[in-house]
Amino acid sequence: MSESFQTQAIHAGYDPLANGRASVPPIYASAAFDLGDAARGDALAGGDIDGFEYSRVANPTVDALERRLAALEGGIGAVAVGSGMAAVSYALMCAGEGGGRIIAPTDLYGASVDALGDFLPQFGIHTDFVKDINDLKEVESKIGPDTRAIFAETVANPSTAILDIEPLAKLAHSHGIALIVDNTVPTPYLLNPVKFGADIVVHSTTKGITGHGNAIGGAIIDGGNFDWANGRFPQFTARQQVISNDRAGEWHSFAEKFGNAAFIKRIRIKYLRTFGAVQSPFNAYLSLVGLETLPQRVSQQVASAQRIAEHLTSAPHVTKVNYSGLGYMPQYELVGKYFPRGGGGQILSLQVDGSADNVRRIIDGAKLFSYVPNIGDARSLIVDPAHITHREVPAEARIAAGVSDNLIRLSIGLEDVNDLIADLDQAIAAAY
Repeated sequence: MSESFQTQAIHAGYDPLANGRASVPPIYASAAFDLGDAARGDALAGGDIDGFEYSRVANPTVDALERRLAALEGGIGAVAVGSGMAAVSYALMCAGEGGGRIIAPTDLYGASVDALGDFLPQFGIHTDFVKDINDLKEVESKIGPDTRAIFAETVANPSTAILDIEPLAKLAHSHGIALIVDNTVPTPYLLNPVKFGADIVVHSTTKGITGHGNAIGGAIIDGGNFDWANGRFPQFTARQQVISNDRAGEWHSFAEKFGNAAFIKRIRIKYLRTFGAVQSPFNAYLSLVGLETLPQRVSQQVASAQRIAEHLTSAPHVTKVNYSGLGYMPQYELVGKYFPRGGGGQILSLQVDGSADNVRRIIDGAKLFSYVPNIGDARSLIVDPAHITHREVPAEARIAAGVSDNLIRLSIGLEDVNDLIADLDQAIAAAY
């Protein structure tokens, strides 16, 4: 297989010869699969061989998506799930189960903040929040004997702050803890976190990967480089019935049986199989179709986002523009290191003067920008995060993340950039 991203986005993870020579991965709308014979069924159920038995655990269409995403992110395996939040929740719970702690910044997507700060503690998993995830001293001060992982977004939503992955990964690994990152905003086309030391990558495939706002989904990709048997993660070294054979007196832990694939295997066998946030074959098919044009879509969206961000810096009533590609942004030097294809993604945010009423009038006055709480769509989208995507975030954390009532987030689509600029200009002008 070629190393070219464009080629892998179309071909990786799928064999037409194994699928009736269909050039496009078929939709396998089957709840279950014939086990063949008793011996094969027993081996499938025990995890001794790969194959398909029940679509809650694995499905050929979903499998093609998982293999393609693993190839594009440089991982050893992936599990596709029903939504991006399922991916985030599964990854954090798998790392922290049994009383672990997570370190995370406050400038995360609102539902992630809610999960970490309010919901996961109900399951015994607690979070130590930091103001600046790139401040290694602050992060290290939070590491304790129960710390299991650091979690952050590679490009924060909606501030577009860039995660300095490499030194953070080195710090995490020096303490035997994992680095889990949400790479939804850049997509694997702009950034491969595993190359810089990240251990687990999660995505909302709903966003740029699918790219057309028509399918909810998520994915977890395992880089395959972390030692889950290092003593901090007892769930990986405890022997488990589900992967053992008590009739034969064979007992295994996930670390013993799967080695460097222990994490992704536990996600599939314990979390996907038990909690059941399965991605449907139809949604996986739509994501596969979307992936084929990911490089072309994201390239245009990033170019347009750059143009729009530059225009807004001198637009009336705009007091601040957040976009990582702007030269004056505090982390602009990280763009060259982590984003050789340009920018940090297709989202940007802007603060305007006046009040929340002005924000509402801008949103209501936009004609091309759809008022939709999504990103990465072929259509350009506008939203007021404080009232929509970050509504559940406590006020102190919202303010710390720069999510004020005067903030507007844009997700740039594939429309003509001049039309988008004209639409923003008229909406802003009419709002005052």
